Amino acid sequence: MQIQFNTDKTIEGHERMQNHFSEEITESFKRFEDKITRVEVHVGDENSDKFSLDDKRCMIEVRLAGKNPIAVTNHADTVEKAVSGATDKMKKLLTTTFEKLKAH
Repeated sequence: MQIQFNTDKTIEGHERMQNHFSEEITESFKRFEDKITRVEVHVGDENSDKFSLDDKRCMIEVRLAGKNPIAVTNHADTVEKAVSGATDKMKKLLTTTFEKLKAH
């Protein structure tokens, strides 16, 4: 499973931050790793330098082997919370998606 991490110009994409989030995502999606080809993570601050609640956005897109990609978005007041929330949403979506495929 390949993880591609992208940030907009308002978020500093330090290597340590990327490694931390990549490890979190890898661990969360571990049981699906044989069905996932790539994970793209897009992190940004929607209001740039202005202060606003829940202005940090994380969008996670997962490319599934032989299936259409799926994506989720989460907003929070910090990048860490945005990534964590999006990871949780994607884990639930992957579970639901594969349970439906198994039922057919």
